[in-house]
Amino acid sequence: MTDEKGRRTMGFAESIAGRTERSRALFERASRTIPGGAGSSARTVKFGWAPYPPFMSRGTGSRLWDVDGNEYVDYLLGLGPMILGHRHPVVTRAVTDAVSEYGTCFGLPYELEVDAAEKVVAAVPGIEMVRFTNSGSEAVGTAVRLARAYTRRRLVVRFEGHYHGWQDTVYWSNHPDPAEAGPADQLGQHRPVAAGPGVPAELAETLVVLSWNDPEAISKLMAERGHEVAAVITEAAVFNTGCILPEPGYLELLRSLTAEHGALLIFDEVITGFRFCRGGAQEWFGVTPDLTTLAKGLGGGYPVAAVGGSTEVMGMIAQGRYSHSGTYNANVVACAAVSATMDVLAEPGLYERQRAVGNRLAAGLRTLAAEAGIPASVDGLGTVFQLWFSAEPIRNWRDAQRFADEAMFTRWWQEMFTRGVLFHPLQFENLFVSLVHSDADVDRTLVAAAEAFDVLSRPPSGA
Repeated sequence: MTDEKGRRTMGFAESIAGRTERSRALFERASRTIPGGAGSSARTVKFGWAPYPPFMSRGTGSRLWDVDGNEYVDYLLGLGPMILGHRHPVVTRAVTDAVSEYGTCFGLPYELEVDAAEKVVAAVPGIEMVRFTNSGSEAVGTAVRLARAYTRRRLVVRFEGHYHGWQDTVYWSNHPDPAEAGPADQLGQHRPVAAGPGVPAELAETLVVLSWNDPEAISKLMAERGHEVAAVITEAAVFNTGCILPEPGYLELLRSLTAEHGALLIFDEVITGFRFCRGGAQEWFGVTPDLTTLAKGLGGGYPVAAVGGSTEVMGMIAQGRYSHSGTYNANVVACAAVSATMDVLAEPGLYERQRAVGNRLAAGLRTLAAEAGIPASVDGLGTVFQLWFSAEPIRNWRDAQRFADEAMFTRWWQEMFTRGVLFHPLQFENLFVSLVHSDADVDRTLVAAAEAFDVLSRPPSGA
């Protein structure tokens, strides 16, 4: 690349080459045995980690260090699970003690499982009974199938731009091509689009996909086909297309329409659960679903998920009319992590303090972007948000796809990464603030952001 005077300038790949040499070598090595060089597609070059993902060596609290010794303020947080930061001492000790005392997996129930379940039920308004599983995708798959079993209906309503995991029944219309999906405002012409190859096309007939934050669309659909609908599944706040909050009254409308037509309301709280208040989005917004899925923050960084809901619906499992099985369900590591995490999250004032920290960061980014003359908005709820490079408000996936400046976001991510601030490189992810991030972390981040916005206010080199 060259600047306006024709002088040689460095691209991002060149600028980080000397700082991440060991990561580059490990990526080349990993690519020979691990598809894409990483254990999840979200960590690969195709999903923004170009020219290669940084390889980590350790994490403590709100900080990460890569194998080259670079330190980062971490707002990636493992894509959400590290709600208490890395290696929280209370959770770490609880897990190691439990493994020493119990073992790891019995294939039978034990008391710690009961302790963990009771604490989740006490925390989340819509959960009267709960079953633990191992991933958010598993939990969502269970919730959808359970809803169909309970209602004896097959149609599921979901929303464009939401992500509910990789199972075939819900792996649709996450970020579809609008031309393929059809008009968002015309019921019956808005087509489900599989989010990847290998999903049976026949499953499209079991789904209706609508635009989110559109009261007219869901009202019309339920008036015409509500008697066919087993469930409406939604993220209570959308954190799989950046951060998009529900407009006032929208979640309440979903609740009233599903109740009126005998359908279930499923809140996918895999991300929102325990994120910005202890009872999750349903506590924050004051809307109680029939079924809830949890993961990420549930175990303070350990792999665990859950599906829970009313005694009425979960009773199908209790009575043996619906089989929910899994060899590793409610294993000792998972339940110890859940029990300890629930105890930490019960600390008085914890969420209020951390929302204030996150709000200060968001406000600072907003101000710095404005001072640099860059059209941008910050949307979220304190401990999770996204910076949209857009002069237009973002209400749903179509708005995000149409208005958000992806190239500008990529430049911002690159500038922040080189300054030791880590988050996901795609604008359709988000920034997580853990419950242990400090004002010092915010100060360091805003210093980096001021420098980054100064660079962004000028045309790209070679433009």
